[in-house]
Amino acid sequence: MQTEPTSLVSVIVPTYNTEKYLDQCLKSIEAQTYKNIEVLCINDGSTDSSRDIMASHAKRDSRVRVIDKENGGYGQGCNLGLGLARGEWVSIIEPDDWIDSTMYEDMLSFAASFDERIDIIKTPWTDVRYWNDPAKQKLRPSTMQGHVKTSSHPFTIAEETTLIEMHPSIWSALYRRGFLEERGIRFPEYPGAGWADNPFLIETMCQAEAIVYLDNAYYNYRSDLPGSTKNHKTADAVTRPFDRWIDMMRIIERLNITDERILKAHYLRGFNYTFGAIYDDGWDNPLVQEGARKVFSLMRPELVADIPNLAPHRKEFFYDLMGLPMPKFSRAPWRRHLIEQAGYTLRDEGPIELVAKVKRALFPEERSKA
Repeated sequence: MQTEPTSLVSVIVPTYNTEKYLDQCLKSIEAQTYKNIEVLCINDGSTDSSRDIMASHAKRDSRVRVIDKENGGYGQGCNLGLGLARGEWVSIIEPDDWIDSTMYEDMLSFAASFDERIDIIKTPWTDVRYWNDPAKQKLRPSTMQGHVKTSSHPFTIAEETTLIEMHPSIWSALYRRGFLEERGIRFPEYPGAGWADNPFLIETMCQAEAIVYLDNAYYNYRSDLPGSTKNHKTADAVTRPFDRWIDMMRIIERLNITDERILKAHYLRGFNYTFGAIYDDGWDNPLVQEGARKVFSLMRPELVADIPNLAPHRKEFFYDLMGLPMPKFSRAPWRRHLIEQAGYTLRDEGPIELVAKVKRALFPEERSKA
């Protein structure tokens, strides 16, 4: 056993104007059954009462520390926290979410059950939907839960690429600080939120030599409200999915990763981001068209045809847009994927949502828009 279940955990909470939810977030951290923590509240130039809320918690709990800085964005705040962290483990919690009380105790006990030194302890999360309306709010298992089995041994990302196919979810994990320091891993410092979690996901998952996964959800994530990402007002917001995917691809290239399992997983994310942008901002938007072509130009066409869980109509869209002949490929893997997904949807969402997803699969709106 190389992971001590009593090690200090540094909890970084990068905060900008989240007064409505911050108290709940900090209370959930302070209520952890695992007590050996330090809580680094990074105040990123908040202009609401967030700073006062942090200060009140620091006054009541000596483990809480408030660090003030000028507004510089999510990545810059996380990096400041990483530089100040003293713990063997690092946790990043977003200030509008909350965590269940046994999160750190369970994760560290699980990691301690292995003989190897662990770099990343990963878990799924719970999606909190319609969180702006108490009457409609729903808690649903994330897409990751049930898709990945609890580890019997440590693994590398090539063995379980699901962890880089789905939501980055860097906050439902613990990172060994020594691993981050050894590899020089930090966040890119984009303005605002900037999707800085995307490159951090690739930097960590693709460099870790020992990842373990515990299929229990402890993190409660307030997901995007329906329609909240439609019709972006700025060019940066429209192009961000494409820009971040390309940033992640550059990291993969810098790390000299050639494993086709990893490449296919990253390509799948590229398709998800592309069709998400088409849904949000329309295929008639020239920035969307340009972004799609940039992303697709970095993909190897023969690998695209061989991604088993990529919808056939998306493959067709790729080859058509790139002006390439459509190769023959078996649709059997996609059918098996659909059946598997139907089982998860029925279990987690119920029959109504299952029917809706089947309709979207058979008559995809995104295809007609493209």
